Amino acid sequence: MLGGVVLGLSQAIGAQINLSYAVIAGHLVFLAVLALRPQGLTGAGAPRAWFSPLRRARRFLDVRRAVSALPRPLSSGGGPREGAARPSITAVTVVVVGVAGLACLPYVVFSGTTDTLVNLFILLTMASAWNLLAGYGGLVSVGQQAFVGLGAYFVLMLAQRGADPFAAIPLAVIGCGAVALVFSWLVFRLRGGYFAIATWVVADVCQLVISRFPALGGGTGASVPGLAGIDPALLGAMTYWAALAVAVLTVGGIFLALRTRLGLALTAIRDDETGARSLGVGVARTQRIVYVLAAFGCGAAGALLAVSQLNVEPTSAFAVQWTAQMIFVTVIGGLGSVEGPIVGTALYFVLQQALAGYGAWYLIILGLLATGVAIWAPRGLWGLVAHRRAASLT
Repeated sequence: MLGGVVLGLSQAIGAQINLSYAVIAGHLVFLAVLALRPQGLTGAGAPRAWFSPLRRARRFLDVRRAVSALPRPLSSGGGPREGAARPSITAVTVVVVGVAGLACLPYVVFSGTTDTLVNLFILLTMASAWNLLAGYGGLVSVGQQAFVGLGAYFVLMLAQRGADPFAAIPLAVIGCGAVALVFSWLVFRLRGGYFAIATWVVADVCQLVISRFPALGGGTGASVPGLAGIDPALLGAMTYWAALAVAVLTVGGIFLALRTRLGLALTAIRDDETGARSLGVGVARTQRIVYVLAAFGCGAAGALLAVSQLNVEPTSAFAVQWTAQMIFVTVIGGLGSVEGPIVGTALYFVLQQALAGYGAWYLIILGLLATGVAIWAPRGLWGLVAHRRAASLT
C-alpha cells in the first residue's frame, strides 16, 4: 500500500510539471528506492551475515586452503595465461579463411542474403556482450536494450550534425561506454534480482527521456541523414562489412580478454564473489569494467541497427525483445562460453528462416526448444558437445 501511495504521489508531482513526466517520475522514484532501500521502504532488510568477522575469517581460510590444494603450474611465470588453451595454427587459419570468405559474400550473393547476415552479425554482437556480462561476470541484466537504443541514437545525433553515419559508429560505442560507467554507480548498489530489475528500469527511463526530444523525432523517430544518397547496392555492402567487422572484433576481443587477468578475475567472481574479494580481487572494479565492455558491444549493435534500418524510433530501438533475443541465443548455445552465442545465433536464424511461414507456431517452437535445452542440456548445446568430446578423450 505504501509503495502505491509513493508511486502515485511521485507521478502526480511529475504531471504537475509536465504531463509527459509522470511516468518518468515514477521510474526515478522506483530506482531511488531500489538503490537506497532494496528491501523496500518498510522492509527489515536481509541479514548481512558476511559482515561477521568470524564468518569472514573462516571463509577466507577455506578459500586459501582450496587454492593451496590446487596443482602448481609447470611454468614459473605467474601470468594470467597459465593453463589457458592456446588456439592452434589450424584453428586460427580456419577462422581467418572463414572471415575472408564472409567478406567476399556481397560479390556473389543477392542483397537479401547479406541483409539477413547483417541481422545475424548484430544479434551475435549483442549476445556475445550479454554472455560476457552474465556468463562470465555473473551479472544478469535484462536492460541491455538501453545501450542498443543509445547506440542507435548516438549515430542519429552525430549524423544530424554532419558526421558520416559509418564513422559515427565507434563514437557511438564510446558514448555508450561513458553512459554505462555512469549507470554502474547506481545499478551496482544492487545484487541479484534487484540488479536485473534496476537495469530494466534504467532502460525504460532512457526510452522515455529520448522520446521527449523533438530534435530526435520524439516518439515517432527520425531518419538517419547521409545515407539516402548512397547507391543501395553499395550501402548494403558497406553495412554488411561494418556488421561483419564489429562481430569479429567483439567475439575476438572477448576471446582475448578472457585470457588475461580480467578473465581470471571474472571467473573467480562468478564462482565465489566473497572468496574472490578475500583473495584480493577488485570485485567492484572488475564488474564495472565488464559492464562497460558489454555496453560497448550492445552500443555497437545499436549503431549498426540505425545504419541498416535507415531510421531510429524509440519503441523499436529500446525494445525489450533485444535483451530477450540475447538471453535466448546465449542460453541455447551455451552460457559462459565464447562459442555458445555463435552456435545459438546460427541456430536461431536457421529456425527463423525455416519457420517464418508458420505464424505463431514459430514462437511456440522456439519456446519449446528453450525449455528442452534448459532441462536436458543446462550448459547449452555447445556445452553438451564439449562435454561429450571431453568424455571421449578420457
